[in-house]
Amino acid sequence: MALATLVNVRPWGAEPVDIVMSGAAIEAVVPAGRASVGGERIDGGGLLALPGFINAHAHVDKSWWGQPWVPYGGEATTQGRIAHERATRDGLGIPNAASATAVLREFLRHGTTAVRSHVDVDLGVGLRGIETVREAVDSLGGAIEVEIVAFPQDGVVRRPGVLDLLDRAASAGATSIGGIDPASVDRDPVAQLDGLFAVAERRDVGLDIHLHDGGELGAFQFELIIDRTRRSGLHGRVTISHGFALGELPAERRQDLLDGCAETGIAWTTVAPPRTAPLPWLGMRERGIPLGLGTDGIRDLWSPYGDGDLLRVALGFARLHGLRTDEDLVHAVELASTRAAGFVHRAVHDLVAGARADIVLVDAENTQDALVRAPRRQLVISGGRVVVRDGELRV
Repeated sequence: MALATLVNVRPWGAEPVDIVMSGAAIEAVVPAGRASVGGERIDGGGLLALPGFINAHAHVDKSWWGQPWVPYGGEATTQGRIAHERATRDGLGIPNAASATAVLREFLRHGTTAVRSHVDVDLGVGLRGIETVREAVDSLGGAIEVEIVAFPQDGVVRRPGVLDLLDRAASAGATSIGGIDPASVDRDPVAQLDGLFAVAERRDVGLDIHLHDGGELGAFQFELIIDRTRRSGLHGRVTISHGFALGELPAERRQDLLDGCAETGIAWTTVAPPRTAPLPWLGMRERGIPLGLGTDGIRDLWSPYGDGDLLRVALGFARLHGLRTDEDLVHAVELASTRAAGFVHRAVHDLVAGARADIVLVDAENTQDALVRAPRRQLVISGGRVVVRDGELRV
């Protein structure tokens, strides 16, 4: 097993240490100069060290990163975006392995070493998107780990046959299946949720549901998901993505929903988009509700924005939620790293012995400084292997 030592780095801005790596894992963390360096010696130059970032909500199958610019079009609603994507994607060659590889490489360049990606599964594309993403991951030789959520972007029960596709995806190795706006897309929330929970329980996979609906319509669906999780065997294995309505509700209503999520182990992911209501992140933290950050789509048929930098997403979260104290700014970075471990099925993700050796070095005074400036990633190590040096990819 290859041995390497990263010397003289400051984990989370603390005193300098040496990090001994054995294979893909961190074997030991000792004060700087105390390690018995064997194998490769990597000089950290006293830089700030953070764990590799975890992108808890991505769509790597649909990006055209690195391809010619495509104008934004279609009706600016969820249904409009779905229809426009379905009408346009084939002409753009979506999905394809080259574009998926390009966006994964951009994730790596910015220090993301693990991804939870929704991948479209529908009657048009079948399971081809999943095969494409796996091909892209394989082409990078283990430099980045990607968990797949089989995602029914075009609806579930309104498209007969989609539940069967989700079942096939789950049996073929997808770690979760997805859902989308059971009320406004399928217009039959009970039927969608019954179908999704049945597949997830039968195949022993997680469930991750996009919820864009706002206000009371969104709250109604939260209640249905909480109730269905309570009655299922999926405690701790259900995630709500986006869930914009949670920040729009009166405080008392919101507290009841948070209590229900905490009781059933429901997690949450957000991309912290501008002009949305802030989430009650403090209440979530107090109740131990897992919260992860993601990039969502990047330069795709839903949005022309995004660059793959999860540190900038954490900064967007901090700004949207009015974070200013040192403790809160560090928390935003934790949401993009250590606190997101569960979204990619890791028991621990930090700069500690036993964790996977995913390490990001930046030239920053402390974690807070790294957040607000989002400096270049000087070095990125993924699974004990240097994949980025001086901001440039080595894979």
